[in-house]
Amino acid sequence: MTRSRPAAGGGRQLRVPPERLGRWLDGVAARHGTFDAVEPVDGGVRVTCADTTEVTLRAPFDWRPGPAATSPPTPPVLSSFTAAVRVPHRAAVLLVRRGRWAVGVFDGGDLVVSKVDARQVQGRTAAGGWSQQRFARRRAHQTDAVVGAAVETAVRVLLPHAGEVEALFTGGDRGLVDDVLSDPRLRRLAALRRGSALEVGEPTKAVLLETPSQFRAVEVHIVEPGERSA
Repeated sequence: MTRSRPAAGGGRQLRVPPERLGRWLDGVAARHGTFDAVEPVDGGVRVTCADTTEVTLRAPFDWRPGPAATSPPTPPVLSSFTAAVRVPHRAAVLLVRRGRWAVGVFDGGDLVVSKVDARQVQGRTAAGGWSQQRFARRRAHQTDAVVGAAVETAVRVLLPHAGEVEALFTGGDRGLVDDVLSDPRLRRLAALRRGSALEVGEPTKAVLLETPSQFRAVEVHIVEPGERSA
């Protein structure tokens, strides 16, 4: 579970792993009282507690209310949601930073196929004048080469699975990720992009393996009494 952070419009945002969602909701009920209202919202569920605290849960993958095995007093909509978010889904991941990139296809939390690669990009220089301009041009060319190489990796590793994956999650440098996905060959994958950017460091294999803890998590927005913006 991630640490909570302030949310636009008031309240806090955090991510909760699907396997821990039930226990986390039990804690919400213990702190804020019974769930007086549970209603579906676009792609998720909104819960209103006895003390007027509102908790909005959004699924990382497409979800619509449906029947789910439940025993009172769990509302059917909430039971359906918590059951659905535990189901494994196949997803693609693309991470790009200046000089390094990683791609992978996951089945639930299991990595199916991946590729991690790097290419040198010069660091910044304190030189001025023509030297700085030459350096800037060289660095831009190197960055373009990184984008081109990352595109080829994505085409080779991710594109064969485009018909199987339900979503594409991205992280790293937003501009470079956008540049990679602007390649016409990746249009089909780019259309599957969803969720907020994954919070990652350098795209190493270890970092790639940790991404399911983010993209499988339920996004939560909780607003307690007194936290609502005027």
